[in-house]
Amino acid sequence: MTRILATFVSGLLFGVGLAVSGLINPAKVQSFLDIAGAWDPSLAITMAVAVLTTWAGYRVVFARGAPLLDKTFHVPPTGRVDRRLVAGALIFGLGWGLVGFCPGPLVAALPVGATPTFVFALAMLAGMAAARSFVAFQPAPVMKPKPR
Repeated sequence: MTRILATFVSGLLFGVGLAVSGLINPAKVQSFLDIAGAWDPSLAITMAVAVLTTWAGYRVVFARGAPLLDKTFHVPPTGRVDRRLVAGALIFGLGWGLVGFCPGPLVAALPVGATPTFVFALAMLAGMAAARSFVAFQPAPVMKPKPR
């Protein structure tokens, strides 16, 4: 029950932060990404604060050795950049730039009840299912040990 409550409070805090910063407004995000047009740099402050908060938070959390509500941290095993990661990042960035939504702000914007938000949510779920099906037919990546 504690984990569920902590998850809910974390998600709620994240969603409120996205709403307060304006990230659930696709027009604001698109104007931030339009550096050749009517650029709105106000989200840069949000990004800078997010990077600093994340940097400090990770230092504090990883100094503990284990999370408060689990036995181990669940982080990716390598920091390897491969074609799949780059392709996924490109698709993510393209979709974010075209529509002004990424998954977190989308979920935070669902309670507003705007039809385009629901349409995008359905399209995103379809895209996730298609990507999962595509990945299922790909050979598993070979994990090579790092040289010591």
